[in-house]
Amino acid sequence: MRTLFLSFIILFIMPVSAQEKIEMLFSTPESVGAHIDMSDLTRDPGLTVYRPARPNGIAVIMCPGGGYSHQACMHEGHDMAQWFNALGVTYAVLKYRIPEGDFSRPLSDAAQAVRTVRSHAAEWGIDPSKIGIMGASAGGHLASMLSTHYPDTLSRPDFQVLLYPVVTMDSCFTHMGSRNNLLGKEASKEQVLKFSNELQVTADTPQAFIALSSDDRTVHPANSINYYMALISRGVPAAMHIYPTGGHGWGFRDRFPYKREWTGELEKWLREQVL
Repeated sequence: MRTLFLSFIILFIMPVSAQEKIEMLFSTPESVGAHIDMSDLTRDPGLTVYRPARPNGIAVIMCPGGGYSHQACMHEGHDMAQWFNALGVTYAVLKYRIPEGDFSRPLSDAAQAVRTVRSHAAEWGIDPSKIGIMGASAGGHLASMLSTHYPDTLSRPDFQVLLYPVVTMDSCFTHMGSRNNLLGKEASKEQVLKFSNELQVTADTPQAFIALSSDDRTVHPANSINYYMALISRGVPAAMHIYPTGGHGWGFRDRFPYKREWTGELEKWLREQVL
């Protein structure tokens, strides 16, 4: 895999109520010397970090969903910042590159995000052993992909939080749009198996919190269920919460009828399992 992201550029720092917001751009061969554009999903990956007034040592890096073709960066990203900061959690939203058939792009971006946050742990009041990756839908595939394919110890997340995630590339249960965008329409059998993350779980895979709706018609619940079973079968601590209704893509939206439940369960899990 190509070595990317040797540096980052701090774009600006600005206080947002009790938060400190930091945006940074990862440097890649494509972006060096180019115009900085945080909206370019094909070339310029970046990280927006929201720092709480009183950090509790936990950091969460969020990967928004979007089928690996775009990113739902508000309700599956920035909208959660104030809530996490109120808990004392340092929260970051990853703007990863769209793969266009090259899985290494988003995977490298997620790995670099963890390395970057870990490198700032002392400065930002973070425990370097309490850095997690979070993702929704296709972003959940990216989060579980990093959790099972992390390239080195510095990029290994300490926990994973998955909302209605795509996990498998198996055509029986996968979201085909996500699979085609990640691996291409002519994906080999070896690629399908390799990036079906439920098949890549080991005893070293980070502990997980998973939440989904049983009536999800976009990403089959089997993605979450099979991943959960793979985790517990290998002795990896995992919690899964399945809500009867809500469909797909609810993120932090108030209209999801179980928003209070999933956020409350996640808060409890972070407090009891991570802190």
